Amino acid sequence: MVAAMMSRALRNRSISSFSALVSRFISTLVLAEHEGGLVKPSSLSAVEAAGVVCKEKSISVLLAGSGPRLQEAASHAASCHPLISQVLVAEADILKHPLAEAWAKLIQLVQQKDGYSYIMAASSSFGKNILPRAAALLDVSPVTDVVEISEPRLFVRPIYAGNALCTVRYTGSDPCMMTIRSTSFPISSISNDSKAGAAPISQVDLSTFSEETLGKSRWLKLASQDSERPDLGNAHVVVTGGRGLKSADNFKLLEKLAEKLGAAVGATRAAVDAGFVPNELQVGQTGKIVAPDLYIAFGVSGAIQHLAGMRDSKVIVAVNKDADAPIFQVADYGLVADLFDVLPEMLEKLPEK
Repeated sequence: MVAAMMSRALRNRSISSFSALVSRFISTLVLAEHEGGLVKPSSLSAVEAAGVVCKEKSISVLLAGSGPRLQEAASHAASCHPLISQVLVAEADILKHPLAEAWAKLIQLVQQKDGYSYIMAASSSFGKNILPRAAALLDVSPVTDVVEISEPRLFVRPIYAGNALCTVRYTGSDPCMMTIRSTSFPISSISNDSKAGAAPISQVDLSTFSEETLGKSRWLKLASQDSERPDLGNAHVVVTGGRGLKSADNFKLLEKLAEKLGAAVGATRAAVDAGFVPNELQVGQTGKIVAPDLYIAFGVSGAIQHLAGMRDSKVIVAVNKDADAPIFQVADYGLVADLFDVLPEMLEKLPEK
């Protein structure tokens, strides 16, 4: 029946009707990360990206884990975005932590049952860890770090640390698997967490899900700092320090400034490698990609790998005593000064948060 309808549309040479017909049968699966009973904003950005290729409301969200927090996240997913048509929940102890082996087998299981046209995830450590392994099991080639969807199978992604953009056309078989850069797909249409019109929640049948083949890795622990500051990946203001801060103690000045501005703290790879701050604060090509409204860099030289992670910020302010530092080439405002003179003065003059 579908083939006949497509054939009629082609005979009538109605490209618009043919496109509408094809989009009607496109379905997308979004791999969602959750924490504290809520779907992470980066995963909701993946839903936004899915809406670009899937005009009809046929976007499913896959959540996995165990315990009451999983059910809370499922309820949140069902009502937090109008594009979500179904929430799939896979509950098992082996899925409590986002291990690539377990998640990849889960994705293979769900795809074999439902046959999605697209499988998407945010280009975070979660998505980068899971999607390539799942793509290997499904024998397809993933498209990574997509920043623009020009057509349903035509994508734009950065190369050479963001210094160039390349256009990629996917010509493989279904599913088309991709990770998207969440900063390029801002969340624009979120409903007021209303239960009215909430998407249905379904449990994934895990009766054929074998845990015996998943012992190649095991969860040890999660090491992170508890902080009241905003999450680095979603903060509206980010203050970042580089090697110019010279020590971990000096980073405390940056943390005080962040508290006054209600900002997140970031760091360059050089500062992380020197042990000034934990690697979860790293911004750059091998760290987190951020695009806040305001990005303030102290003692950051502006290496190409760091610029790849923050050049999409709306306003960039740089403070560096080296007038020739590359960071000034991308900065909207630059101050050639010693950061150890500037930081105390800012802390003195800025009011409390």
